[in-house]
Amino acid sequence: MSRRIRKELILEGLDCANCAAKIEAKINELSDVKTANLNFITKTLTIEISDEDKMDSVILKTKDIIKKMEPHVIVKEKIIEKVSKKVLMLMGLMCASCSSKIEERVKKINGVKNAYIDFTAGKLIIEANKRDFNRITKEAIEIIKKIEPEVDVLDESKNDKGHKEHSHSHGKGDNKKELIRLLIGASFFSIAIIFKFSFWIEFILFFISYILIGGEILLRAGKNILRGQVFDENFLMAVATIGAFLIGEFPEGVAVMLFYQIGEFMQDLAVNRSRKSIAKLMDIRPDYANLKVGEDIEKVSPDEVNIGDIIVVKPGEKVPLDGVVVEGKSMVDTSALTGESVPREVKVGDEILGGFINKNGLLSVKVTKEFGESTVSKILDLVQNASSKKAPTENFITKFARYYTPIIVFAALALAIIPPLVIEGAKFSEWIYRALVFLVISCPCALVVSIPLGFFGGIGGASKRGILVKGGNYLEALNNVDTVVFDKTGTLTKGVFKVTEIKVKNGISREQLLEIAAYAESYSNHPIAVSILNEYGKEINKDYIESYDEISGYGIKAVVKGKVVLAGNDKLMKKENIEYEDVDAAGTIVHVVIDRKYAGYIIISDEMKKDSEKAVRELKAIGVNKTVMLTGDNKKVADSVGEKLGLDRVYAELLPQHKVEKVEMLEREMQTKGKLIFVGDGINDAPVLARADIGVAMGGLGSDAAIEAADIVLMTDEPSKLVTAIKIAKRTRKIVWQNIIFSLGIKGIVLLLGALGYATMWAAVFADVGVALIAVLNSMRVLNVNNI
Repeated sequence: MSRRIRKELILEGLDCANCAAKIEAKINELSDVKTANLNFITKTLTIEISDEDKMDSVILKTKDIIKKMEPHVIVKEKIIEKVSKKVLMLMGLMCASCSSKIEERVKKINGVKNAYIDFTAGKLIIEANKRDFNRITKEAIEIIKKIEPEVDVLDESKNDKGHKEHSHSHGKGDNKKELIRLLIGASFFSIAIIFKFSFWIEFILFFISYILIGGEILLRAGKNILRGQVFDENFLMAVATIGAFLIGEFPEGVAVMLFYQIGEFMQDLAVNRSRKSIAKLMDIRPDYANLKVGEDIEKVSPDEVNIGDIIVVKPGEKVPLDGVVVEGKSMVDTSALTGESVPREVKVGDEILGGFINKNGLLSVKVTKEFGESTVSKILDLVQNASSKKAPTENFITKFARYYTPIIVFAALALAIIPPLVIEGAKFSEWIYRALVFLVISCPCALVVSIPLGFFGGIGGASKRGILVKGGNYLEALNNVDTVVFDKTGTLTKGVFKVTEIKVKNGISREQLLEIAAYAESYSNHPIAVSILNEYGKEINKDYIESYDEISGYGIKAVVKGKVVLAGNDKLMKKENIEYEDVDAAGTIVHVVIDRKYAGYIIISDEMKKDSEKAVRELKAIGVNKTVMLTGDNKKVADSVGEKLGLDRVYAELLPQHKVEKVEMLEREMQTKGKLIFVGDGINDAPVLARADIGVAMGGLGSDAAIEAADIVLMTDEPSKLVTAIKIAKRTRKIVWQNIIFSLGIKGIVLLLGALGYATMWAAVFADVGVALIAVLNSMRVLNVNNI
């Protein structure tokens, strides 16, 4: 297979999406170019060729094409900031508090641009310059081993896919060994409790039981103290249980350690189960591709397949890469990407995306994107990296946990020392016991584990419904939506335009008017232009078009067969001082002028989406204060759509820059501190998507521009998915706050009862590991989004 050479250029000043499409098409026509892709959002032109020696020639030709079409655009070669990602798998990391410490310290390593731990997936993601990875990885492993010595660190890029994560906490062995050790320790404990022995025999039995059950905790606590890691749960449990032994409470010291270990064991199982549940939700990565090589078929990794290669997808197989069907017909299951349960039919010429499942027919597919650029790859990357954008609640809990434990430990110290000195008759042993209760409660694991798990589960659940949320911060922001602003075409309406009427003036025939309009619109990829070309239905000879100028927000000015043609809206007619017929019709009006003589108009109508009305109605039902539509279409059409849908406000005949101004105006008008959402198609609406508090791209399935521009991508064409996204966000927040209130509430009550002498260490252990276990299990409820 030939090695492809890639070059990226930045097109500064490119502000016309249609011109971008024409530039891309022209460059793709160059003989030496394999593929060219112009991303209008980032203004980045990516060119791929097979022969490195021809790159300079291709760049020169490319610059000529750009200069002819868009003379004001400045072309610069992209200076690639060589920041890459290194993913380290932390096998057996179960302490969320420890993971926060690891993340904080790795971020401080020289050369690290960013680092974050995805606790749910058990991964440390480091962003840095590739040449520094060896040194940074070495330093990161040293930090991990210092904080969590028993955690195994594996490089994901080198890791065998068959390697299964062993579930252990803080270096405990596998489940079987753990259970055997706990059972033997529990047996010694039971014998000492049931049978009456002398003091020393009882002490020996309790001591053996204590060492079997909690020996590794004592060992780790000692090692961590030597490393300067004092306030962790190992130290706290060691001090609490040794303290119980010192004041003669042998049974309670062993029982508390046993209960703690059983709770930790069950908590680990629950965390692992939730990890597997989330991993299963995102099990859309294809394992292999059937590559057609001559008459043979080879099973290869999707990464090895190039653009233009033919792959074969058999019935029951997952489609590995994005492409176009070149042979065969079948039904495909799209639910993994879109959440739609109804299979879709695909045939020759149809686009098909990686992650779809072929149901019945044999398909041959021509690959259009490499695996790294495919839709399924981008979806996986977005969901898996969503942990890097933490919700405000997550950030608060991380900071809270940093101060909570030391405060409780010093409170325990004060409780042990001060009352016996100031209260007459108070015994040190009684107040030390109360202080030990404080120590057991002081680990914040319940919050630090369950809250990130809740947000990640919400993001995973949303993706299963065809909603991509790029981070916990955006998921949390959806809870406070005050105003929703919609684009019209392609968002509330289908964007499938059809010519419904042609009216001619001044002696021109209907066919002549349609032909001249089709030639004038032939370079545009706007839906209105496409509808005129479809109605014309004949081949366009581009040689007849001598010049072409698209005037954003107005229309087209072109020279066709030596005649100056204007095709556009009322504003274009006024701008050019043309006398025209003011048409009162519910549709888009394209006026046509030939050599400054009005020739007539074409009426084009769009169709409303089935669930647009339902989406607006349900948004109001869930508490959205204001629904607004912005459109460049004429006022009559816009008002008609707004009235049918029950929108609060409609702003029509807007140029792209006016949409941004309207969004800023609406933000100033908001009475609450709520968020403003803009819902658009993700391509032409990029500036507004970026300006809104939350940018939502509609129908983003397979659209690179939509995925890049928006904070949330609705992967189908259903506006009602926005309602689903808000409901998932509200459910996630509800569960997260249940965990916060429950965890802090129980800990607060037990702390108070412990200080007053009513709570035992049994209650304290429940307030620690018991609460953590319940919080983790509660977080898993967020994965169930099917009933939303």
